[in-house]
Amino acid sequence: MANTAHETATTAQGALQGKHALVTGGARGLGAAITRRLARAGALVHVADIRRETAEDLCAELKEDGCRALYTELDVRDPAAVAGAFRELDETGPQPLDILVNNAAVDVSKPIEHLSAEEVTRVVGTNLLGPMYTCLEVYRRMVDRGGGHIVNILSTASCRTWTEAGPYAAGKAGLRAFTHTLFKEAQRDCLGVGVTGVVAGGMETPFVLDRFPDADTSLLQSPEIVADTVLYALSVPSGSVVPELVVVPRSESSWP
Repeated sequence: MANTAHETATTAQGALQGKHALVTGGARGLGAAITRRLARAGALVHVADIRRETAEDLCAELKEDGCRALYTELDVRDPAAVAGAFRELDETGPQPLDILVNNAAVDVSKPIEHLSAEEVTRVVGTNLLGPMYTCLEVYRRMVDRGGGHIVNILSTASCRTWTEAGPYAAGKAGLRAFTHTLFKEAQRDCLGVGVTGVVAGGMETPFVLDRFPDADTSLLQSPEIVADTVLYALSVPSGSVVPELVVVPRSESSWP
């Protein structure tokens, strides 16, 4: 799978020329890898994140490379802020949004007995409600326009869980169910709208390494491989759509 996705990414330079994309949590880690792939494939990418400085540095890097990237401040946990951000894109954006990638995610690695209500709310709010809020805004717009593509970044935790991952697994499993439902509704509502869930295994990103600094990185995959997989899903000819893709390290212990 990884080789196929990488080959697709290599040959897809310019495949998204003129497309308008938004990546949540797009400033670092997997989000930054996805932002780079989309921008280098020709899309104008909005880097939607709460990390302004990091996001603006990424946008500057891409502009130096001749790509187009803009920072959009967005906390996906706030439905009013989400609605406002998409209204602003309608009013000021160069064109309607063609691609939404829901990547923003957080985790708190604790036994359930030690979790606080605030921690549970933060994880589920970011990982499940946030993508649902953005989909509510984007999906209806895409149906009205007759086209577009939504990619939701899932996790192996959406299919099989482990200890100290209660809220994370609950959020990702819920997002997987929501993604499958949205895919079915798109088949009914508008065949021009694609919906894809990407089930990603462990990656060598700050999401893992900030919490587990002693993690064996030889057991993790590069976020660029997952970003290639996203680009593959977006590059499938219009007569087809990929509802779900799984990309994991060879050593992934949580799959199947």
